[in-house]
Amino acid sequence: GVIGEPLPVEPILLGIPDAFSGLDERNWFDAATGIMTTDTQPKLASKAIKISGREVAIGGIAKGAGMIKPNMATMLAFVFTDLGIDQSDLDGLLQQSVSQSFNRITVDGDTSTNDACMLVATGQSHNYSSLEAAERATFQRALTDVFRELAMAIIKDAEGGTKFVTVRVENGLDEQECLAVAYTIAESPLVKTAMYAADPNWG
Repeated sequence: GVIGEPLPVEPILLGIPDAFSGLDERNWFDAATGIMTTDTQPKLASKAIKISGREVAIGGIAKGAGMIKPNMATMLAFVFTDLGIDQSDLDGLLQQSVSQSFNRITVDGDTSTNDACMLVATGQSHNYSSLEAAERATFQRALTDVFRELAMAIIKDAEGGTKFVTVRVENGLDEQECLAVAYTIAESPLVKTAMYAADPNWG
């Protein structure tokens, strides 16, 4: 919707019970479609892994095509897992995966005021008071894979986009220096012009 305009709360509240009562597996696609704004296609990703012999699922949806440069951007992501873990552990996993995915993309360098990324653990598979180091690493990799797939889907659906470009920076002093160099290149109007025209034009 239009930024700055209040949502009509009453119809939303009235519709929640009906939406809840009609939930089934096919609603993932409906949910991904329902949050689209200028997107041209719904964005979904999922992954299944084994932890302590039990299958654990991770699934998510996202929206966004313009005004994309997290931390603040008009993107939304909702990711769910049936693993049950402590909230503090979940928050650390979320922060790590976001830093390696959504916070590494840019479409136009423009920011907004209403981005969100939510990670929900339902505990339907199995509850863990805490994860062992190896289990945590396994879950972290899978979670980051889902986040990256959604982040790349946002870039591929970028408003006016014709190219998908990955900028890799190595041998910087630290991560922040590498990110600064990467964003300087990725958001350069001259670089974007060259990419769009498929003409490097070094001079």
